[in-house]
Amino acid sequence: MHTVEPHVVTDVLIVGSGPAGASAALALSTYGVPNIVVTRYARLADTPRAHITNQRTMEVLRDLGVEDEVVAKATPQHLMGDTTFCTSLAGEELGRVRSWGNDPLVQAAHELASPTRMCDMPQHLMEPVLIDAAVARGTNLRFSTVYKSFVQDADGVTVTVEDRLRGDEYTIRAKYLIGADGGRSQVAEDAGLPMGGQMGVAGSINIVFDADLTKYTAHRPSTLYWVLAPGATVGGIGAGLVRCVRPWNEWLIVWGYDVTAGAPDLTTEYAESIVRKLIGDDEIPVTVKSSSAWTVNEMYAETYSHGRVFCAGDATHRHPPSNGLGSNTSIQDSYNLAWKLKLVLDGTASPRLLDTYTAERAPIGRQIVTRANKSIGETAPVFEALDGLSPQTPEQLWANIAARKDATDAAEKQRARLREAIAFKVYEFNAHGVDLNQRYASEAIVPDGTPDPGFDRDPELYHQPSTRPGARLPHAWLTSGTRTLSTLDTVGQGRFTLITGIGGDHWTRAAEAQDPAITTVVIGPGRQYEDPYGDWARLSEMADGGALLVRPDGYIAFRHATAAASAEDAERLLTAALRRILGHA
Repeated sequence: MHTVEPHVVTDVLIVGSGPAGASAALALSTYGVPNIVVTRYARLADTPRAHITNQRTMEVLRDLGVEDEVVAKATPQHLMGDTTFCTSLAGEELGRVRSWGNDPLVQAAHELASPTRMCDMPQHLMEPVLIDAAVARGTNLRFSTVYKSFVQDADGVTVTVEDRLRGDEYTIRAKYLIGADGGRSQVAEDAGLPMGGQMGVAGSINIVFDADLTKYTAHRPSTLYWVLAPGATVGGIGAGLVRCVRPWNEWLIVWGYDVTAGAPDLTTEYAESIVRKLIGDDEIPVTVKSSSAWTVNEMYAETYSHGRVFCAGDATHRHPPSNGLGSNTSIQDSYNLAWKLKLVLDGTASPRLLDTYTAERAPIGRQIVTRANKSIGETAPVFEALDGLSPQTPEQLWANIAARKDATDAAEKQRARLREAIAFKVYEFNAHGVDLNQRYASEAIVPDGTPDPGFDRDPELYHQPSTRPGARLPHAWLTSGTRTLSTLDTVGQGRFTLITGIGGDHWTRAAEAQDPAITTVVIGPGRQYEDPYGDWARLSEMADGGALLVRPDGYIAFRHATAAASAEDAERLLTAALRRILGHA
């Protein structure tokens, strides 16, 4: 039988250049893994789409060497967080929530949790940063190239793609395929990934426009302005939304529609009428740049891979933008997968390591889909406080809103209900625990026999650091000579790291004897790194001579809370842990 040779050969083929695909390419190229990205489009994202970028994602971008560029182009945290509820931007203000870490107590928690700050980085600015760095480090990028199908065998995946410029098809042979092709993922469908939940539970419209709204927004700087107006509870995300893309001239509006009736005709006149309704000022010049309809989804993949085919990002978790979790989870998916692919491809790890991708990321995907959809429902009490959910005329809603200003017992109770309902939105706007409390349980984590202590406070709202295996390495400021750096800066870079202290010599010698060699970090007076504030001593949850083995993604894989009894003991324990993690046990 005549076998047709593939036209192009690579180690990893990535379908899609959005946050998941771009970050997968960046990580793989950073680790020296040959990869190709194909996208059906002729350019990167041309609309803002995803934007909230949380601390964990900034930690990933810090490790991949692009944090500074993102910070330079993003809207900073202090301009993100006066989330306002109003009848229109020019209308009555109903209340505010200090959001995205801008509440003083939450800001302190952010400072304690990470060396990074969250920011607002719209997708059309984020994608070029990720892709440019990936290409500079070796990624081959092909625009106008449509994924058609794949066939996999024991040694790799043969993918058929179509060149939209030439109109012909060709094949790419890869050892692994990553489907990062979004919420309508053809790769996920072709791979037969089982899905839970449902698509199309509500309808929304995005309208991107330019307008100078400085006089309505600069004094209460925010990423989001929520508008409670007649019709705002139909479909969509629970209310009308005016989102700042760039202060204070570029904007995006989200408005709902009845998904059972189908999307409205998105004419410029229709889009302008919605924009005017939410701004509440007909005199300000407005330029509508684009409008598009989309559906609110509540779907998640139960398995993220099939054989040599892996999916990431919206291909595996499809949900509304509430909580700002979409691109964050997508980038973190790819970061989890990339180091595992690298170690399998270079022969360091068994392919069994790749099974831990689903084990670790699928529970996170399901959690964030549930959280994002739950946040939509948590907008309803704001309307309920104003008796704004029952069918009524616009005049009645305005009368209900005006009634809250009366000097009556009923109005006082209404004001209290409204304050409570708005304050409860912290579950959407300040869910620090959702961002940072992700814990993994898989064969790439070695339990240390300690019981799961759970969380002292609400795990969605509050981050709780831990060194228990499966947790992200806690952040603490260290010094090395004249440098001040985070514990997170001592790990990553595609390598395993062993952290110990004075009395941990057996561990360091055992680490250096491993294959692959493990980078060692010794913390203590007069050592490589010092702990001048005592922060690491408080967070480490182990004796000075104890040890943590930290994976390339900054997650703790192994912990021994005390010094090793002997050099032989340290080598035996560390070797066994590494063999399990790499799938050789």
